[in-house]
Amino acid sequence: MPNMAYIATSLDGYIARTNGDISWLDEIPNPENSDFGYSEFISNIDAIIMGRHTFEKVLEFDHWPYEQLVFVLSNTLKKVPEYLIDEVEIVSGDLKTILEDLEKRELKNLYVDGGKTIQSFLKEDLIDEMIITTVPILLGDGIPLFGHLERDLKFKCVKVELLGDLVKHYMKG
Repeated sequence: MPNMAYIATSLDGYIARTNGDISWLDEIPNPENSDFGYSEFISNIDAIIMGRHTFEKVLEFDHWPYEQLVFVLSNTLKKVPEYLIDEVEIVSGDLKTILEDLEKRELKNLYVDGGKTIQSFLKEDLIDEMIITTVPILLGDGIPLFGHLERDLKFKCVKVELLGDLVKHYMKG
């Protein structure tokens, strides 16, 4: 089952400011109103796995952006808003067991989102592909995409794409 991370970072590797603010992503010049390949990516996804903090950030958006079933990894969250009851499930426990359960439900192409969630999947060597868009801004501090690993994880760069001022890296493990 391919587990894919699709995320943007600053030049210095942060996905958000220390307080979780991601408004700097809205400052990307985008005169053609491009989605930078996101629609193509998400059209091949069966389900999304995200952490509680990412879920809470998405709840601040003007509308719910996903058509796929979303699984929120949390040991503290007990329920989701009523309007999302059929679209969001809370899961907890061992990542490999969660993935086995999702595979039994024939959910095979998974989008892994959120800094801590991506880091947890990487620690277990459970990310098969990463698409990382680098935004040419230095934040100086914030929430990093990558954290400590016990061992090296090797990926192969299969494609690099320039989208205006953005650099999109496609990597496979």
